[in-house]
Amino acid sequence: MFRKIAISAVSALALMTGAAFASEGGHVEDVAFSFEGPFGKFDEHQLQRGLQVFTEVCSACHGLKFVPIRSLSDEGGPHLPEDQVRAYAKQFTITDKDTGEDREGVPSDNFPANTGAGAPDLSLMAKARAGFHGPYGLGINQLLRGIGGPEYIVSLLTGFTGETKEEAGSTFYENHVFSTGWIKMTPPLSDGQVTFADGAPNDVKHMSEDVAAFLMWTAEPKLMARKDAGFKAVLFLAVLASLLFLTNKRLWSKVKGKKLH
Repeated sequence: MFRKIAISAVSALALMTGAAFASEGGHVEDVAFSFEGPFGKFDEHQLQRGLQVFTEVCSACHGLKFVPIRSLSDEGGPHLPEDQVRAYAKQFTITDKDTGEDREGVPSDNFPANTGAGAPDLSLMAKARAGFHGPYGLGINQLLRGIGGPEYIVSLLTGFTGETKEEAGSTFYENHVFSTGWIKMTPPLSDGQVTFADGAPNDVKHMSEDVAAFLMWTAEPKLMARKDAGFKAVLFLAVLASLLFLTNKRLWSKVKGKKLH
């Protein structure tokens, strides 16, 4: 379904695992993602587009070693048909743990860990980065706007200025969102680089948002289930508190209703 292409432009140290929070870098713009808020949900089509961007661009250097391929068919995620998931898994070459031989991937395998380029794994990157920081210790921004990991990814992918510099035999690219202002990853996305079957916009900004949403799903694949369970728990506690209040009034009504002489 998806065509994996080798992108020489994506180099070793994208979204580095060092200290790279937005408070130390440039401005991170808020993005109105569909999954934000207590009742937000992942956009199935956006996740599918994000998977395509990851497959055709990001997977040249990055892996998703903590994500089972079979989860692509889960509700609340990309929700691909099972036959497409099986076809998608076959593009990967997996070393069998029991035999030590290479074989085609199957849905029960995890995405491969791409260690060849020295780039970090992206399975949990949307939770490893913070885009918003409120007053120290209060967490007001985090409460109102979320941690901002997906927004940080979007801002980083769209934050290249086009300036470069040579240092210690390596080329660095100016990006004000990154903590040091310079990053060793070349700009990975360009307008029209990926063509979506649903005709969605494929400029850098929209592709960045799509892949950031997909990476948020890889970091929190059960986010929708947790929100649903949390809503039911709050509803149950509200009903229970109301019943306890009414029971308390009923039990004490005769005592509190008596006049003292």
